[in-house]
Amino acid sequence: MPETTLLFIGGLAAQELLFILLFFAVPFGLWLGALIDLLRSNFTDSITKLIWLVTIIFVPVLGAILYLLIGRKQKVKTVKL
Repeated sequence: MPETTLLFIGGLAAQELLFILLFFAVPFGLWLGALIDLLRSNFTDSITKLIWLVTIIFVPVLGAILYLLIGRKQKVKTVKL
């Protein structure tokens, strides 16, 4: 058997798996993480939360990045005693 057959996992080569991870799994994880953080957070007004929700859903990758960079600073900070 040739050595290259060891690189195949279920019909996918290592390069294809890396491509799938970089272009599908990582952006989806970023989108899902931003969406979960948004839904679990409190904001000063509900319209801000709604705007971020629409942004994250309709502009998936860019919206998630913008929320993580800008939107997280707009959350209400709670003090734990």
